[in-house]
Amino acid sequence: MSPSVPSRSARRRAAGTLCVLLAVGVVITGLVQAAPSATPRAIDPRIAAVMRKPDYRHAQWGLFRQDPRTGKVTESRYADQFFIPGSAAKLFSVSGTWHTLGSDHRFVTPVHAVGQRRNATLKGDLDLVAQGDLTLGGRTRKDGTVAFTTIDHTYANDVPGATLTPENPLAGIDQLARQVRQSGIRRVDGDVVVDARLFQPDPGLDPVPTPLIINDNVIDLLTTPGAEAGTPAGLEWRPKVAPYHVTSSVRTVAAGKPSDINVSSSPDGTRIQLSGTIAADSAPVLRVSTVKDPNAFGRTALIEALQRAGVEVRAKAVGRNPVRQLPRTYQGAPTVARYTSPAYAQYAELILKVSHNLGANLGICLMATSTGSTNCNDGFPVLAKFLEHAQVDRKAVQLADGRGGNPADRATPRAMAQILTYWQRTPEARRFRTSLPILGVDGTLADSCRSCPSRGKVFAKTGTAAGGDLLNDRLAVGAETTAGYLETRKGHFDVFFAGVNGAATPTADITGVLTIANDVADVAAYLQQQAAGGH
Repeated sequence: MSPSVPSRSARRRAAGTLCVLLAVGVVITGLVQAAPSATPRAIDPRIAAVMRKPDYRHAQWGLFRQDPRTGKVTESRYADQFFIPGSAAKLFSVSGTWHTLGSDHRFVTPVHAVGQRRNATLKGDLDLVAQGDLTLGGRTRKDGTVAFTTIDHTYANDVPGATLTPENPLAGIDQLARQVRQSGIRRVDGDVVVDARLFQPDPGLDPVPTPLIINDNVIDLLTTPGAEAGTPAGLEWRPKVAPYHVTSSVRTVAAGKPSDINVSSSPDGTRIQLSGTIAADSAPVLRVSTVKDPNAFGRTALIEALQRAGVEVRAKAVGRNPVRQLPRTYQGAPTVARYTSPAYAQYAELILKVSHNLGANLGICLMATSTGSTNCNDGFPVLAKFLEHAQVDRKAVQLADGRGGNPADRATPRAMAQILTYWQRTPEARRFRTSLPILGVDGTLADSCRSCPSRGKVFAKTGTAAGGDLLNDRLAVGAETTAGYLETRKGHFDVFFAGVNGAATPTADITGVLTIANDVADVAAYLQQQAAGGH
């Protein structure tokens, strides 16, 4: 479904949050039009034709291709100049987290019984100790893998076509509640407390990671058209946790008319209102609303799950998380439930495939906790040490977050090739490579080049940084990038970068950004075909 052109006022509201796939709407300044870092051979005429498009009149393109086995560089254009990477920066943060935790690391979230047990009654509290589990079972399939869609629900307010996975977002919480009952507890004469002391949420990371995350800290809001124009639209939402309440005044309009659905909420986020229109022939439209207090939300969710499991809790379900009741240690407090996550490599695949911003930022905090720190910023020295270990020129990378959304974030094409080359030297080369979006197959590259010869032969992380150019009533695309692997022959992969900084769309229609993304994907495909000997 193609999005309609939003009104100027709607574009103004969206200008600061557009973040398409996304880094952040940033102002592009000081792009150095230096000479290419090496004298390039003649550029493939198909690539040159893309670069000459009007959208790129004032833009800078970068290209890099290298054989990681021999070190031979076969394509180099501005390879040592800083580019805004957008979400391609996740190559660094996810790699650092993967290396720090280990691909098979599993998050084990326990619930402790703090107090005295008298038969089936706990005279005390149940404490859920958050461990930084990104999904807490909310995306886990029966086979233990982590589910994702082409456009993730976390992008629903910015990118058309976002959809939900079918898994229950409260699955991990429900499992914990059932285990509490299986432990023999039938009544809690105390409270339920979320222990979120693993790390301190850092507002400098956007979105802000929290030790307890349920459904990516959002409420899903799915609107479906009514039977005919003029009738109320249908609404489904999840997860249903008190005191969250959703109402909708969305009306169905005639087929072919624009769908325009807006979300607002009360200051505490618990009262959510949808308004606007949805076309009679529209597919369901997804929106999300932020959970403002993840700990209070999680506490209530667990109390309600305990009640469903047959465990009575004396404390009121709705209320602030009573952190002052947390003990200094859990020594002597038995574990009555624990939820074990899938392996971190599964989470890395989710983060890389759909460009999951919260998960990438969470990695910075998890690297910090590996040193015993609760300060997320202490994750950056861990990442820096890893990059040196991986033989990445650290001075060719600038990062102030994990997702590639901070205006300070920069990386050179050669540095991105270096992190990709590192993985090729490890036993987990294939596991990492297939965690990236695959051209024409899945992730953020699923809809590009579906029938071209390079389908399934390009494995790459994409990145976008875009925002509203209100002066010219269009979108400024600070960055559209991709970096990864080109299969040149069976079992052999070159590393590459292809990207453009400083592009612009003809109008304010978001599809213009997607067109630029497709151009970059096409350039990657042409590089692959050239490397494989096809023209």
